[in-house]
Amino acid sequence: MAGVLRSLGIEISPLRQGATVRVVGRGLRGIRRPTVTLHCGNSGTAARFLLGLLAGFPYTTRITGDASLRRRPMRRVTRPLSHMGASFHEENGDGLPMVVTGGALRPLSYQSVTASAQVKGALIFAGLVAGVAVSVTEPARSRDHTERMLQALGVSVDVTGFGVHVEPVETLPTFSVRVPGDPSAAAFLVGAGLLADEGELVIEGVGMNPTRTGFLEVLRRMGADVETLETSQVLGEPVGDLVVRPSRLSGAEIAEAEVPSLIDEVPILAVVASRAEGETVFRGVGELRVKESDRLSLLAQNLRRLGVEAEAGEQTLTVRGAERPPRGVVETALDHRLAMAFAVLGTVRGSDVRLSEDRSPLVSYPLFFGDLRSVVHRG
Repeated sequence: MAGVLRSLGIEISPLRQGATVRVVGRGLRGIRRPTVTLHCGNSGTAARFLLGLLAGFPYTTRITGDASLRRRPMRRVTRPLSHMGASFHEENGDGLPMVVTGGALRPLSYQSVTASAQVKGALIFAGLVAGVAVSVTEPARSRDHTERMLQALGVSVDVTGFGVHVEPVETLPTFSVRVPGDPSAAAFLVGAGLLADEGELVIEGVGMNPTRTGFLEVLRRMGADVETLETSQVLGEPVGDLVVRPSRLSGAEIAEAEVPSLIDEVPILAVVASRAEGETVFRGVGELRVKESDRLSLLAQNLRRLGVEAEAGEQTLTVRGAERPPRGVVETALDHRLAMAFAVLGTVRGSDVRLSEDRSPLVSYPLFFGDLRSVVHRG
C-alpha cells in the first residue's frame, strides 16, 4: 500500500517495526499521474481501494499484483465504478492485471450482492475524490472502519441498517493516530490460549470494532473463556484488551449472517473446532474459495490429513472434533492464514504438525512465530 501511494506522489516515511509513520497527503484531488505499473503485492485491500481512488482521476493506470492476488475477483468493484463513469480494461478476465481510466464521476446508489468492506470502501473513496455522493447497501453488515474514520474526521456519513450514504467534502483534516492491534492477528493468539493446558493470556490494545469481533461471539458459544476489556476509542474505533484462558469447547453452528464479521477468522475457528467436542458447521463461507487460496477446500483437506473429520461443501464447512493429537503435513498453498492457523494447532500437547512452508505469515504478521512461541507453555 505504501509503495503504490508513493508512486502517486504521496510522501510516506519508511515502515519500520516500532517506528512512527508519517504520511504527507496531497489533498482529495491532488494525486499525481502514475508513470509506472502499480504493484499491489498480495494485498486485496490495496488493489480494490486503489481502483476506487484512481476512478476519480483523468489518468490511465495499470495495476497488478502477485500470482495469488491476480486470481482474486475484481469485477465486484469495477462494475459499480463503471456505473459511476470509470472504464476498465481487463488483461486476465475477472482479475489483475487491469488498466483503469478515470475521470469525472457520477453519484452512485448501489445495491451490492456481496457484503464486502473492500467494495464499499472503494466506492466511498471514489465518491470522495470525485466530489460526488455515494450510497451503498449490502446484504449484511460488513466491516465499517472506513465509515467510522470518516465520521471521526467530520465527514457526513449516514449509516442505516445495512446501508451507508457519504456526502462529498472539500478537504479532510490531518490527524495523529495510534493504530489499534489487528483483531484478525489477535485471533490466532486467542486460539493458542484456548488450546493451552494452563495459564492466562492477555493481549493488549486490540481493535474491538463489532464488525470484526464475530469470532469472539462464536468462541463464547463454544464455551471459550475470553474476556474483553474496552479501554479507549481511536478515530471512532473501540480498543481494548483480551483475556484468554484455556477452555473445554463444544461444537457450534455459524450462520451465514455472521460470516462477514469473521470471514478471515474461519481458519483459526476451524482449527479450534477440531479440538472441540462434537460437530461445528460453518454456513455461507463460499467466499473462502476466492481468498489467497481456496481456503475452504484446503481447510478440510488439511484437517483430514491431521486425523480430523472435515468436509467442505460449495458454501459450507463441517468439522468434527477429535481427541487424539493432530499429526501430519499441512499444505499451506502460501496462504498466511492457513499457515498461522495450523501452526496454532501444532501447539496442542502431543501434536506433530508440519507446515509446507513458514514464510507466508510475513505478509500480514511478521512476528507471528515469535509471538506464538512466547505465549505457549508446555508442562
